[in-house]
Amino acid sequence: MGKKIRRIIMAALLVVFLGSTAVILYVQRQYRISEELYSQASGQYTVSMQEEPDADQQTSAPIQVDFDALRAENADVVGWIYCEGTPIDYPVVQCADNDYYLHRSYDGSYSASGAIFTDANNRAGFVDCNTIIYGHHMKNGSMFACLSEWEEQEFYEEHPVIWLLTPEQDYRIVLLSGCTTSAHADIYTIYPESCEESDLYVEKVLAQSDFQPVLQPEGTGRHVLLSTCAYVFDDARYVLFGELVPADSAGGRRIREGEGRSQE
Repeated sequence: MGKKIRRIIMAALLVVFLGSTAVILYVQRQYRISEELYSQASGQYTVSMQEEPDADQQTSAPIQVDFDALRAENADVVGWIYCEGTPIDYPVVQCADNDYYLHRSYDGSYSASGAIFTDANNRAGFVDCNTIIYGHHMKNGSMFACLSEWEEQEFYEEHPVIWLLTPEQDYRIVLLSGCTTSAHADIYTIYPESCEESDLYVEKVLAQSDFQPVLQPEGTGRHVLLSTCAYVFDDARYVLFGELVPADSAGGRRIREGEGRSQE
């Protein structure tokens, strides 16, 4: 009887092991599919421009995006977010709810990595006083997993600016604050227009920062909050907050065939 029980236990453990292995292989395969998809998108829809030596002094975006072709694939595309030296190099989408792109790529296909998307309650065109952009914290470091790297002052000083390109205008997101917060915190309040409450909101966000900003705000009145999951407590999030500053050149230039960025 004892041998029979041991065989049953061993068989059960084998089933669990095989099932766990299958799940791991499936997840790894989904990661590879997502990485390949976004790498192809970067190569197909963007082109590198000549860059200036210091990112904090650069006045025009280091890439340009073919939004005509990109939006022909999916009309939900509202921009492209890019930060040199990090994995952040993705289309940005927006639709009528905040669940749709949790498990869909920028082209609408299923993806465990989801997409980078703006809050459904924000107005189109990044015209609100503050716009929220979400992205998953993927274990392979993709999407917005690197946001928590800005906890370190040295990393911030190496990456004080993130680029946001749109069909109408290119922007610098001049980073002013980064912190861990709750998914239910009032930091996720959206203010369509500047007001006394929004000014107090900005002051509160700046006071929570893990880093000391080296760039000063220009007073544009528009901000962006980048948000991803953190795993330090239940429903924790890491957020980056920055001022949206128009750049010299507008995006949307049509990229000629063969002109896209090479993916080495």
